[in-house]
Amino acid sequence: MKIDKKIIKELSDYLKEFNLTEIEITEKDTKIKVSKNNVSINQPKVVSPSSPTTVSAPNQTQNIKSGTEITSPIIGTAYHAPEPGAKKFVEVGKKIKKGDTIMIVEAMKTMNHVPSTADGVVKEICVEDGQPVEFGQTIIVLE
Repeated sequence: MKIDKKIIKELSDYLKEFNLTEIEITEKDTKIKVSKNNVSINQPKVVSPSSPTTVSAPNQTQNIKSGTEITSPIIGTAYHAPEPGAKKFVEVGKKIKKGDTIMIVEAMKTMNHVPSTADGVVKEICVEDGQPVEFGQTIIVLE
């Protein structure tokens, strides 16, 4: 499969222009996802979801997440607790079961509980409390 660098450059420019964290396009059987790498200096990275490897744009570090990724089912604002000052649903190192609420995503004044899609131990919480999230964006990684 040949990757068109021009498309990656355009998508990277859109990330900067519209202050997005990630953008994804699908054409026929090809899917290209470009997202900011929060570990380094917020440079975009390219992920091919059909393969387990990460293809990065030039001069960037590779960031390969291992574990089970739980993604946001909707666009909205992520909250770690049911209300301000309350105990968080999950913390790094906590063991959770499939179906446990891991976060709330508010969309159009509706609080949507996000259930875990797998059993495991919380390895990483990928979004800050009160941060906007996109559909399909990884919000938690389980071991």
